[in-house]
Amino acid sequence: MTFGILGNIGKPALKDVIHDLLAHLRTRQLPFVVLDDLAAWAVASGVGEEIAAGSVCSAEDLPRRCDMLIALGGDGTILMAARLVGRSGIPILGVNLGKLGFLAEVSIGDVTSAIQDVCEGRYVIDERMALTISSAAFSKDLYALNEIVIDKGSSARVIQLETFVNNDYLVTYSADGIIVTTPTGSTAYSLASGGPIVAPKCSVLTINPISPHTLAARPVIVPDDSAIRIVVKGGTKSVHYTADGQSEGMTEAPVEFMVRKSAHPVKLVKRGRHTYYDLLRAKLMWGRDVRLGIKL
Repeated sequence: MTFGILGNIGKPALKDVIHDLLAHLRTRQLPFVVLDDLAAWAVASGVGEEIAAGSVCSAEDLPRRCDMLIALGGDGTILMAARLVGRSGIPILGVNLGKLGFLAEVSIGDVTSAIQDVCEGRYVIDERMALTISSAAFSKDLYALNEIVIDKGSSARVIQLETFVNNDYLVTYSADGIIVTTPTGSTAYSLASGGPIVAPKCSVLTINPISPHTLAARPVIVPDDSAIRIVVKGGTKSVHYTADGQSEGMTEAPVEFMVRKSAHPVKLVKRGRHTYYDLLRAKLMWGRDVRLGIKL
């Protein structure tokens, strides 16, 4: 098995983690390739030995050069990894160098033991639904693990979002924008916008308005085989669209978008030691009295 490695060079903990990881892989004689920007940073930072040229690859070559991708960072790093290799079916092992982290499976101190578990087959693959958004406004579909967002961008005015599900008219939201989210993304932007938490195995999508200008507007949950069409007519100068907050663009109204479940799910490597509900309790601090940590 060849491991691919990418990481968020903005994380202070990355230097020690990448040093230990590369040393462990070399000691075990496990083949690996490092994404070119991370490799350049590691060498410039004096982390470990020189990385051989044959062990460095571009983002375009990464899916065909590795069998499993190690993503060092936080949830944003895993979202980037999903965009790079999700369509190819390469599984992603997330190492959490951040704070919250709903997607990363491994803590900093468990990196080498996680590699050992993988080599000995002690892991499972958790397939997560992904989304695509298409439009005549751009030539290539965008891919997202968490969510697709269509919003008013920097404009001070709300936009009117005509929303259809399988060509059936749902509602016209007067709002700052709209989020279409997978179950995985239900704990991200959608949760901050008042959306429900949806367990990853649920075969549904959530349509959630952002700051709607009516109290009657509420999130709607639809089957995951639904085609969600969103139409922004005239009355606004520009429309902003994003996939996982990373791939984005601006276009002019009138414009129409189509959001669907992708045919290519994202494969996350899990060690099976904790359940999703264990994760929710830990990350959202359920069962703790947060008042105990407040000093008056």
